Parts: sequence; structure tokens; C-alpha cells
Amino acid sequence: MTKILITGAAGDVGSALLQELAASPYDVVATDLHRPANLPAGMRFVPMDVRAGAPGLILGNEQPDVVIHLASIVTPTSRTFAYSVDVEGTRNVLNACLFHRVKRLVVTSSGAAYGYHADNPVPLVESDPLRGNMEFAYSDHKRQVEEMLAKARAETPELEQVVLRVGTVLGAGMENQITALFHKPRLLALFGSESPFVFIWTRDLARILKRAIEAAPQGIFNVAGDGTMGVSDLARALKKPVLRLPAWGVKLALAIAHPLGLSRYGPAQVRFLQYRPVLDNTKLKRDFGYVPELTSAEVFALWQKAAGL
Repeated sequence: MTKILITGAAGDVGSALLQELAASPYDVVATDLHRPANLPAGMRFVPMDVRAGAPGLILGNEQPDVVIHLASIVTPTSRTFAYSVDVEGTRNVLNACLFHRVKRLVVTSSGAAYGYHADNPVPLVESDPLRGNMEFAYSDHKRQVEEMLAKARAETPELEQVVLRVGTVLGAGMENQITALFHKPRLLALFGSESPFVFIWTRDLARILKRAIEAAPQGIFNVAGDGTMGVSDLARALKKPVLRLPAWGVKLALAIAHPLGLSRYGPAQVRFLQYRPVLDNTKLKRDFGYVPELTSAEVFALWQKAAGL
């Protein structure tokens, strides 16, 4: 029986994956700081903090065949803490996998690793450079994680890797810093930018992770539903007006508000609205062998209905 160890199993994606694996033949070990809600029968929970030496100890005890590494901080309250989880935590898990001869490591990276840049190709493919953005902790950390994984692939190819560069994950009942934008009475946009989103359904991502355990080839894959939704598309779906502002005006306002503690964002983060990465999912469908069930628009409609909007 193949043994699977999952980090970050108590999060939204981890919980969806556990349900997807509930009827599978795998021996599943769920790890996180806290026990996942509704842990399926037959699965075990082992508390683990990826920031310290626990990955080495627990992987040594469990001897998994495959590790699915989901643990990450999407909305950091502290950059130091986020770095300790995202980068140092991944390094601890990777080193434990190498030391204990795990067969395959599956990692959820992000489209944010490409960075938010005016000259990004539209859409981005897996061979495009990962540039991240220093001003975005999540983007910068995912870039560093991918550089670490690339080095390991070159030096220790015996550890198979499946790296998933995931778009914005949405599902019924999910709420986060992105969905908070959709609850506002007006959507914010910058002149000349539609800020296109690519969404992936939580259940599609869970199925992709399940396929990555054994059925799919190793490699790097963008993960997104077909199509995009720009601010105008979102506004029409939500039946809300759009407040369009000049980029220079928003930067000026944030330059004043951020030092005063009135906003957590500074002027450099305006590019988050200007240059959102658009992911090409051709390789996911052609080489990985999975076609997302829901398009970006269908994922958003499902979330919108559940949110009562």
C-alpha cells in the first residue's frame, strides 16, 4: 500500500484533498499544527510544525512513499513568520524527503512565482522565467522555493518532483484576502488594466493532487481553469459598479497612508492590480492528463452563489 504524507492538511486545499482520498487505497497521514476538521475514517493525524526538525523525525517514523507539501502562508501577518513556513519549512520537508528516500514530492507553488510585471507574457507558460516580487512576500517566497526545488532536481533526480503553479483557488464557502475584494460595494480597478483572474476549483485542485501521487508524470504544471475573469467580468457577474482610478493616484495615496499605519499596502503593491499573472493550462491538460471540470467563470459563479452574492 502506498503511504501518503500531507503537510498543511487542515487548510482549505488540504481538507478537500483528504475528502478526495477518503475512498482511495492509500495509507494517508495528515499533518498540520491542528487536526483537520472531518478527518476521514482510516486516516491518521500527526501534529507537525514544518519550521523546525519535526519533518525529519516524522518522515523517519512514517516512511512515506509520497509527500504532498501544501503548508504555506498566503496572507502573512509577519514576513519573518511567513518566510519560516514558506521557505525554511519547505527546505526542512525537502531535506527530510531526500534523507529518508521518499519516492515523490508534490509541491503546490503559485502563479505568483512568475511575479507581477508589465512585460509578463499573456498567458504565461511553464518555461517563462520566475521573477517574483520582493514587495510581495508570497510571490517572493514561492520564487525562492522553486529555485530550491530546481537545485534539488539537478542534484538529486532520484526524488521525483511534481510542482503545481496554482492560480487563485476558489470553492464554495472559501473566504480570504482575494474574496474580500468581491464583497466590497464597488470593485477597484486601475485605468488601463482589467486585472484578470484565473481561478481553479478547490475540488479540481484536489483531484489534480490525487493524480500527482502516481498517475501523472513528474514535472512543472500551471494549474488554472480555462479562461480568465477581468474586473469588468467580475463586476457584471456581481452586478456591482467599478471604481477606476489612475495608478499614480493610488500610489500617492498609499505612499501617505502606509507610513501612517492606515494601510498595510505600500505604493509598490499597486502592481498586484496592474499585472496579474495569467496562466496557460495547456501542459496540464496535454501532458499531466487532467482537464479542469470548471472554467474560471464557472468556479467564480459557484463561489458567488455560495456566498449569497
